[in-house]
Amino acid sequence: MVLSPGAAPVASRTRRCDEWREALRHDFVALDVAPDRRRGGSFAGAVDSATLAHLQISRVSSVSQTCRRTRQLADRDDRRFLQVGMLTHGTAVLDQDGRRAVLHPGHLALYETERPFTWAFGRDWELLVFTWPRDAIDLTAGESAGATARRFDTRAGLGSVVAGVLRELACMPPSLSAPGAVRVADEVGGLVGTLAGELAPPATGERAHAELRDRVERYLDEHLADPDLGPASVAAAHFVSTRQLHRLFAGSGESVTRRIRRARLDRARRDLADPRLAGTPVGQVARSNGFTDLAGFSRAFRTAYGTAPSDYRARAGLGSR
Repeated sequence: MVLSPGAAPVASRTRRCDEWREALRHDFVALDVAPDRRRGGSFAGAVDSATLAHLQISRVSSVSQTCRRTRQLADRDDRRFLQVGMLTHGTAVLDQDGRRAVLHPGHLALYETERPFTWAFGRDWELLVFTWPRDAIDLTAGESAGATARRFDTRAGLGSVVAGVLRELACMPPSLSAPGAVRVADEVGGLVGTLAGELAPPATGERAHAELRDRVERYLDEHLADPDLGPASVAAAHFVSTRQLHRLFAGSGESVTRRIRRARLDRARRDLADPRLAGTPVGQVARSNGFTDLAGFSRAFRTAYGTAPSDYRARAGLGSR
């Protein structure tokens, strides 16, 4: 089920497999659970879950078993979650998207609930599980499919940073205001998305990369008048993540936002010097190029060209209207 944002912490303890299956469904999603028959009738399991806005933080422990998210179970569920599992005790194997990650304490791996996956646990184990709504994580379907069931290197680099943040959240969830909790959940999710995106194999070659960049450039020039034009809308229009979009522009030395502002200012400058638009008020020129605030447009124009828009028009011999 996954807890609602802001829900009270939930703790479940059981020595029965049927109750354990229901506890997992309640705090996560429906799973087929098969205990290790070599243990005889002995069973135990515990789940402690709390929320930080839309991020659920859970500590799960039990005995050796296999937990499967079958295709049938996934197809019956219209909710989508992205989860990160960090093993703290025991051994575990995660299978998804044709890959297998073997985890030991300290390792973590990512998986999605909308597709089949399997967790196989040996001996007694404990797993920290971090759950976000899938749409809250900035990963394309291709990036996610390339990152699931891969063991992250948590010994150095970004993997070490992400593991440290997740571990601290699980040990001492911060007491925050509602807006603060949302920001932290988003920031941590952003770190996870970045780590997964870096781990995923490149989806396109150089030629496809250049073609995408050309399409994006044309799109920007055709939509400069749209005041909502920005990284999120541009990425959505091209079915890529905002991180992919920023990576696309990384080599140019200019961010997407700067590229949009520069193009808007340049078009506005040309409009102000166009005799055919001499009767168009400066404010209308600004709005037609995506600026919603005349004062902000004037400041940006002065910063870029060293003069006010009306003075620039006057120097072009078109008056100062």
